[in-house]
Amino acid sequence: MKKMIAALAVVLVASGVYAGEFPEISVAEVKDAIAAKKITLIDVNGSDSWKAGHIPGAIDFQASKEKLASLLPEDKGALIAAYCGGPACGAYTAGASAAKALGYTNVKHLKAGLSGWKKAGAGTEKCSSCGK
Repeated sequence: MKKMIAALAVVLVASGVYAGEFPEISVAEVKDAIAAKKITLIDVNGSDSWKAGHIPGAIDFQASKEKLASLLPEDKGALIAAYCGGPACGAYTAGASAAKALGYTNVKHLKAGLSGWKKAGAGTEKCSSCGK
């Protein structure tokens, strides 16, 4: 029992540290940054989800992993935000970590995710030129 409690404590501490690696950005901040053309969004929900509806301008991470460097801004201090399905989803770390590994220093997490974006009444765009 002690080993199980100790293991659980290690997992909780590790996940807390990892979760704090990328600061959160709010839906309102993302909306403002989109309006100012000062953000690049990385959608890690998968290509089918991205095609069905994503935050306007977001990169489809699943389809773009190999060419991500060419899709991100030249300025390594530019604002990059990664998101997934919602607040309980941790998949965003794949996109955020990829940007960080490419040398980006201002990488954030839209914790609200796509569900929070929609709940806030913000619109999505669909991929009109993508084949099924």
